Amino acid sequence: MPAKFARRACAGLFIALLLAVAGCNGSGSSGAIPGPVPTAFVPNTFKFWNNPKNFTTSFGPAYADISLASTNFLPCRGGPYALCYYSGPDPDSCDLVKNDKFADCQCFEIPYGVYFVDINAILNHQVYEQTVAQCGADGSKCQSTNSAPICQAINQNTLIPGAALYSTFSFDCIPTNGLGETSCTTAKYAGCMTAPCFDTGNGNGLVTCQCPIFNGPYQIGQTLPADQCTLGGGLVWSAAYAPPASPTPASASTQSAVSAPDQTRPTPPSCVPDAPQPVGCPLYVPGQTLPPNSGVDCNKVCTEYNTCIAGAGTQAGYTCDSTLCTDECNDRDLVQTACGGLTGCDISEVIKAEEAASCSCCASQLCGCAPDPATNTAIAALNQAQRNRGITPQCDINGTLCGD
Repeated sequence: MPAKFARRACAGLFIALLLAVAGCNGSGSSGAIPGPVPTAFVPNTFKFWNNPKNFTTSFGPAYADISLASTNFLPCRGGPYALCYYSGPDPDSCDLVKNDKFADCQCFEIPYGVYFVDINAILNHQVYEQTVAQCGADGSKCQSTNSAPICQAINQNTLIPGAALYSTFSFDCIPTNGLGETSCTTAKYAGCMTAPCFDTGNGNGLVTCQCPIFNGPYQIGQTLPADQCTLGGGLVWSAAYAPPASPTPASASTQSAVSAPDQTRPTPPSCVPDAPQPVGCPLYVPGQTLPPNSGVDCNKVCTEYNTCIAGAGTQAGYTCDSTLCTDECNDRDLVQTACGGLTGCDISEVIKAEEAASCSCCASQLCGCAPDPATNTAIAALNQAQRNRGITPQCDINGTLCGD
């Protein structure tokens, strides 16, 4: 696996999880870790999830990360969030801890972007029930961005008390880490979807996620020889399981590791605005317009761009668009600078415009919105910073959002 970032989190990370493993609610902290330490499964426990009445699928509990259909993945936009898709071996390791109940996984911190949540793997049962009520059990009613309650719970950081961010799935790091799938037979794996995460303060672009362990067949997100399905040395893969297309439900730990292709990650029926390839919509094409009868209010679009002000006094929507859709995972600090100011801003009409036109980072061009001078200066600096890292910014692709 490509290793772009150094690893090492603090030892003794799971002291605060003793109460959760025992089936009790609680919280804790360690002086070695900045800020509060989340207690996994608050407000729900292993005892709760392991009751078959509370299984999210017939194949196991929420922390088994089961996917039955591509619509199980709900599209969201915001952040920050963690990406554990590549975690397992060093340097982005998943270390077994607390009698193998959890894994201490090192995951990429993504400051902002499009991410996906498996509806079957929401580790707060109340939010799970709210999401199912609105989206349907298979998630098919919430295939537009941020339409699912789980998106708000993650973006507003209310999913699990004490967490700084949560593990989800995204395509952000495909340019550097690739995309694949290997089916593995029954073994322990870390179910990281919606697991609580926090920053260890190392400044290495990684966060530590507290991922519960499930024993069963699984798929990992890389194409590897079968003998690499188990890692040894107290390490496990961050993984998920997509059962066969017509399985006979039984104990998940006894089923065959035959998977339905690509069901362990999103396969949207159409492109997703602002997501990286292979699912992302293309960038704006000069001359492109909104489709007839789109219902988009361009005045509202421009107002959303012009009134969302970052801490530096720049208009965050424009700076984010200039950088986000050409992101290659090695510029996550630039994405933080460009997009961090969007937190808490209403960009619903911007999203509506991009979904109507099926393009990425394009609403300002579609509606003729223009950034102010300070924002143009910031955009030019971000573009050059991407060039310095070997990334071609949107400006150099379609001549828009170039700044000055």
